[in-house]
Amino acid sequence: MEQPKDKARGGQEGSGPASHGAPGAAPFAPPEYDASANHWPVPSEQMCQEFWDRYLMPEHIRRHSAMVGDLAVAISEMSLSNAAMNGRVNVDEVRASALLHDLAKAYTIRYGGQHAALGAAWAQDLTGNPAIAQGVMHHVWWPWEVDPERYFLPLAVLYADKRVRHDAVVSLGARYSDLFERYGKTPSIVERIKMSLAQARALEETLSDLVGENLHACDFGSRRLVQ
Repeated sequence: MEQPKDKARGGQEGSGPASHGAPGAAPFAPPEYDASANHWPVPSEQMCQEFWDRYLMPEHIRRHSAMVGDLAVAISEMSLSNAAMNGRVNVDEVRASALLHDLAKAYTIRYGGQHAALGAAWAQDLTGNPAIAQGVMHHVWWPWEVDPERYFLPLAVLYADKRVRHDAVVSLGARYSDLFERYGKTPSIVERIKMSLAQARALEETLSDLVGENLHACDFGSRRLVQ
């Protein structure tokens, strides 16, 4: 099954901070794997915002990313009530991946390329954490079985992104209506969006069962009605 592609195509992708970072920024050395603690490094929210600065992320993408981060954290915290998820969810790691999921979006709109793939490479370079990079890589489309018990982080980031239109929490129906309107210019693109919607609905149902709450009706405390 082919992964849905970005709207923007053509041009050359950059490879890291040297190609798109803030002018004159010094190379960033990510922390190394902590063998004693048995985990990869996880950047703080403040560090993720510094990465936004390094990659010149526009304000509207920052607002979207912050909301996706809030939703991904809420879903992560809800999942902890399920005993099956004990030891399988690192909330801070999920937050970082969600905050960085659109790191390359503005770059690829301008120069072309797949923002998920390029953003994942940048996230890996910045953080040294392959789990965070995986969430960035697969926030558009998940190519394997929809099993949040095994693949919680990338699926939580994917679902959170599909519930945020710009910087507002909306239903999957409202989110995808916007995607169809903005990007559904050819039959092949429409078909890929339909595939993505079907996957998002299956994920919503599976995550709802996992956390014991109907996520379709949940506004995640956004103080806005889900449309």
